[in-house]
Order: sequence, then C-alpha cells, then structure tokens
Amino acid sequence: MSDIFDKVVGEQDFFKKLIAKIPGFKGYVERGDRRMSDKLLREQVALAFESQYQRVSGLQRDLISQGGLAYIDDLEAAAIKLRQFIDRVRTASYGYAGIFDAIKIKEDDLAQVYQFDSQLLDLNETVTRAIDNVESSIGTDGLPAAIKHLTSVAQSCVETFNKRSDVLKGIAAN
Repeated sequence: MSDIFDKVVGEQDFFKKLIAKIPGFKGYVERGDRRMSDKLLREQVALAFESQYQRVSGLQRDLISQGGLAYIDDLEAAAIKLRQFIDRVRTASYGYAGIFDAIKIKEDDLAQVYQFDSQLLDLNETVTRAIDNVESSIGTDGLPAAIKHLTSVAQSCVETFNKRSDVLKGIAAN
C-alpha cells in the first residue's frame, strides 16, 4: 500500500517540496499525494482485472470453437460483471475532495479509503482462481458449476467495490 504513496512523495518536484514547508499547505500537499496514490492504485487494480477480463473473453472463444455455445451466455454474465467492476474502479472518485469542494476528507479518512482500495488487489487472486477453474473444467460436467462460481465471484467484486462508496458517504457525513 505505502509503496505507491512513497513513490508519489519521492517524485515530488522542488516546488512542491518548497510549498510543503508553508504553514497550512503541507496537509494539502499530503492529501494531494494520497489522492494521486489512490488514483495510481485504482488504475493498477483496473489493469490487473482487465487481464482477467481478457482471459474470460479468450475462454468464450475457446468454448465457441469447441462447440460449447450453450455456455456462452452464462460466461458472458461473468464477463459483464467483471467489466462493470473494472469501469467502476477506473471512474470512481479519488477519495479526496479538492480544496474548494463542499466535502473535505481528512488525511486519516483518506488513508482508510486508500487501504480499502489496496484490498481490491486481493480480489484479483480470487478471480484468477475462479477463471482457472473454468478453464480446467472445459469439456467436463463441472463446467456449469465453474461458470456459476466465476459469475458469483465477479458479482462479489462489484458488491465489494460498492462498499467503497458507503465508506466515502460515511466520511462525508462526518
């Protein structure tokens, strides 16, 4: 988690470091750094899941070529849920409100959002295993169950990300 934040802070230009020494600006700069870290982390999450989405697309092609047309719609449901998750991760608010916005998010709260976002990377392993299961089940009687499990895992990704909005709403209410 802190690797990305440390990289952003470490790559500050001289002007930002100078501004950080001005009273009142240090917290603003730190929140800005956390905002950039949050954005970079979410992009990393989106990219990781994009490769999983591509794997599901490849499995769909494999099923078509092997005559498994009956399973395409079910696998497409999982692909749609993964795409929905990826799009939400990419387009979500940064977990930080600008200096003139109505909602101000404190640094501690922003760290909570950042921690939440880093946990999204853990979901990638779960999706990978579910896709592996579908892949190994092609041509067996276990394929429908494997596809159903993948769809369930993809839906849980969407639901988990929706909880991020709840965290932000809770912060905004404070």
